[in-house]
Amino acid sequence: MRATSNVRIKNKKATFNYEILETYTAGIELLGTEIKSIRNNKAGLNETYCTFVDGELYIKNMYIAEYELGGYVNHEPRRDRKLLLNRQELNKWEKKMKERGFTIIPLSLFVNANGLVKIDVALARGKKQYDKRETIKDKDNRREMDRMHKER
Repeated sequence: MRATSNVRIKNKKATFNYEILETYTAGIELLGTEIKSIRNNKAGLNETYCTFVDGELYIKNMYIAEYELGGYVNHEPRRDRKLLLNRQELNKWEKKMKERGFTIIPLSLFVNANGLVKIDVALARGKKQYDKRETIKDKDNRREMDRMHKER
């Protein structure tokens, strides 16, 4: 039995810029040097999005740093990577993507208890500017309430 990993890479701007509607945990097709870099916490999800190519879901613009000891077999840091979901989930999301305003974004990348790299992806709708201001107000109000409770 393996120890649980502490690798958890998050897309911090996802919940600020998007309204999350539905989430799935997907596998991701990786090369050996990419897995080693992820286990060293050398990956990023900023400016990352998902798109359909020939009925398969791919993650675009995800950064995984080159492995230091990779040598000549190292990977390309921002290559497209295939996400592994079952056919029913893919068909459902592909229909949603054809509607206006929906997108698929990654929320977090992690290593599960079995040592496999998984990614949480979400079907989302972009927030308008006034929605973002509402989110900021809510956060400020919650922070203020927490301060008041701690002072007591």
